[in-house]
Amino acid sequence: MSEDWLEEVKWDEQGLVPVIAQDAEDGRVLMFAWMNREALRLTAEQGHAVYWSRSRGRLWHKGEESGNRQIVREIRLDCDGDVINLQVEQKGGVACHTGRRSCFFRRLHQGRWQTVEPVLKDPAEMYGKV
Repeated sequence: MSEDWLEEVKWDEQGLVPVIAQDAEDGRVLMFAWMNREALRLTAEQGHAVYWSRSRGRLWHKGEESGNRQIVREIRLDCDGDVINLQVEQKGGVACHTGRRSCFFRRLHQGRWQTVEPVLKDPAEMYGKV
């Protein structure tokens, strides 16, 4: 497969592009992450989400430790070419390292952040440590 399509992505100064992962079935936003060229290329080739971990400074295959992989159903590029949207099948039903379905589990209510989603899987079970 030609990699010309990667040229259409507007990478930031660090060579990254923001990525929004959504559940392909119900459209729920599961998480936000970053990709570099290699991560996006591998995601397209392998069919599962590969991100660039800024904290680790390396490629991160979603679910490599937790087992909660994201199978990619569709990859979209926004109108400005600077945001990627992944439509995914979330294996294990957990996208967040806190053990919740979505990383967006807190809602602003009366000036305070409230946790509005339960932990579905203990992070210690997924990672062996917290």
